[in-house]
Amino acid sequence: MAEHRTMQRGALLDAARSLLSEGGTEALTFPALAERTGLARSSVYEYFRSRAAVVEELCAVDFPVWAAEVELAMADADTPEAKVAAYVRKQLDLVGDRRHRAVVAISAGELDDGAREKIRAAHGGLVTMVVEALAALGTPEPRLGAMLLQGVVDAAVRRIELGAAEDPTLITEAAVTMALHGVTGPTS
Repeated sequence: MAEHRTMQRGALLDAARSLLSEGGTEALTFPALAERTGLARSSVYEYFRSRAAVVEELCAVDFPVWAAEVELAMADADTPEAKVAAYVRKQLDLVGDRRHRAVVAISAGELDDGAREKIRAAHGGLVTMVVEALAALGTPEPRLGAMLLQGVVDAAVRRIELGAAEDPTLITEAAVTMALHGVTGPTS
């Protein structure tokens, strides 16, 4: 019985990822979750008490996987510059991934304070990964720099998500250039 409940919970989370990636937070409703999974709406409430509870669990399950991929990409880089570039590139590479799209939709959504706090904490963990590389590059306030850098990444994510006129590769490279050289670009 416990295994069956775990499978149904997994199916509900997968349906939630699809709904979020297709239509953002407005698409994540209990009737839609019930329809996608073939469960009765009352059954959905047995697993989750609210949309915010679905969102919290998605963040708890998906964000660490996503963050681990970013961390791995950074670990493979051998200079502080390469680590910063990997931090930016990997996040933007993951834009097409449904887990990533769900987290982006969630981040933009209207959530209760508990869910918002969990997302902030998860984002804080991601930002912490790049602080050391920024410090090694001589960034005066590496923690602040990391938060601002994540703002650049988030803006690039939104630009790619919107299907902007620019090619996603161009957006990615512009974000990496801004991360490493600011708005003026490389001086040489």
